[in-house]
Amino acid sequence: MHRNLASLEPGAAYDLVVLGAGGAGMAAALFAALDGLRVLLVERTEFLGGTTAFSAATTWIPNTQHAGEGDSPAQAARFLDATVGNHAPAALRRAFLEAGPQAIARLEAETEVHFRARPLHPDYLQEAEGAVLRGRALEPLPFDGRRLGALFPLLRPPIPEFTILGGMMVDRDDIGHLLGLRRSWRSARHALGLLARHAADRLRHPRGTRLVMGNALVGRLLASLAQRGVDILTEAKTEEILRTAGRVSGLVIAQGALRRQVAARRGVVLATGGFGRHPARRAAMLHAPTPEYSPAAPGHTGEMHDLALAIGARYGQGGLDNAFWAPVSVRRRADGSTAVFPHFVLDRGKPGTVAVNAAGRRFVNEATSYHLFARAMFASHETVPTIPCFLIADAVALRRYGLGMVRPGGRGLAPFLADGYLVQGATLAELAGRLGVAAAGLAETVAAMNRYAASGEDPEFGRGSTAYHRANGDPAQAPNPNLGPIATAPFFAVRLLPGDIGAATGLVTDAQAQVLDEANRPIGGLYAVGNDMHSIMGGTYPGPGITIGPGITFGYLAARHAAQVAQA
Repeated sequence: MHRNLASLEPGAAYDLVVLGAGGAGMAAALFAALDGLRVLLVERTEFLGGTTAFSAATTWIPNTQHAGEGDSPAQAARFLDATVGNHAPAALRRAFLEAGPQAIARLEAETEVHFRARPLHPDYLQEAEGAVLRGRALEPLPFDGRRLGALFPLLRPPIPEFTILGGMMVDRDDIGHLLGLRRSWRSARHALGLLARHAADRLRHPRGTRLVMGNALVGRLLASLAQRGVDILTEAKTEEILRTAGRVSGLVIAQGALRRQVAARRGVVLATGGFGRHPARRAAMLHAPTPEYSPAAPGHTGEMHDLALAIGARYGQGGLDNAFWAPVSVRRRADGSTAVFPHFVLDRGKPGTVAVNAAGRRFVNEATSYHLFARAMFASHETVPTIPCFLIADAVALRRYGLGMVRPGGRGLAPFLADGYLVQGATLAELAGRLGVAAAGLAETVAAMNRYAASGEDPEFGRGSTAYHRANGDPAQAPNPNLGPIATAPFFAVRLLPGDIGAATGLVTDAQAQVLDEANRPIGGLYAVGNDMHSIMGGTYPGPGITIGPGITFGYLAARHAAQVAQA
């Protein structure tokens, strides 16, 4: 199962070699194993899971067995046509919509990978024709990491700032129960059960073994791979793609000083996470100023793209953007490492908050998707300094919802204030001075936000006008769950920067995930999935989980095609 390169026999041969052990790569390897292929999964870092392990692992696939009523393949197609349009080929969208439900059904019937749909998880672009409120966004069921045995340490740990009590993972339901611990017997029972489990875990493990969100999906995939005897290499780098008669036939893999040729009888799947940390392409393909920070996992160096491009692969064109984005805040941890915290849904759309640029003015609907929020930062920065921008909250909002790495409750602020992550002012004018923001502009902006909170309408940007906005607000806040007064001193702020969370531009493929050359012909034996594949969303971000859903689906299609080649 978990091998080192020296343990592979000379001239080792596999049916399929998958490069990259994020969600898409692990899924491709699993589907291939289900089809009876001998599979090698190669990961260049010490951990399995990639950015999927850091994420909520929301998996956007319409019309699975979890969809319920109110959706159809035609409706989902209309939604993608409206939101993606000509930014990506329609044929790939159709392949995704057809094969996605098949992929999920097979996982749930034959493996440990299981999902559920949340009661309310809206598409982001609710204004588009075909949008729905629920059923397309799946989440993995929690998983007991103890079932992995000796493989558990291979699992990439979650971002520490998304855990509590030294490594206890929590999901959105757990957070609600923990915050309601003293108000509800049901919440108290749930929270106390979590704490007891975590206390027992820490007697035997360096972190919690109750896995949720991204760690749950990766843990389930890993358990399934182990059951089917898939070989896994970690800390292994691919140095060369080998070809025979124009077809990809193997690889040269290095681990430390050792190098070994490995044959891939039916092909190689690229699932290495995209170009994001490739130094030259990062500067050339991302917006200016080139973002310094990314909350994604560290393995996506883009080196495999260099090798693929050298044998005729090409990048897709016509996308709205080359990357997917989120606003992030940054803080140095006690061990000297840098925490890059993505501001997805926990604070930006909550009542009592506002985001401003250096002029003290709003530039975006704070409750919009993280992708559109960060894109708005770049657009505004062309005329007014907006990188960084500032997310501001009054004392009530900070206490109720937290702010970035500052958790709800309003306690323990001293370290955040001391290192400058959190900035505080007794008045708005004092806060503006400490941030270097125009005080008059900030005062006018907050006065306007207070009027909008009273009326329930935001005439500037429409905050709280869609079901997606409202789902991330506070249902107890009336008349608009996203708008509340910014009036209770002291006032607080964190600095936000745009951070890339994954590549949107990747290698051009066909509907079977085969990589295509300049003449639009398949490069035999070479597949690309996940962020190595040019996104079927074309750089748009219409709903939650639009990277993992297609990653799993095209992993399924690539494995199926490779298995059919084997049969032929």
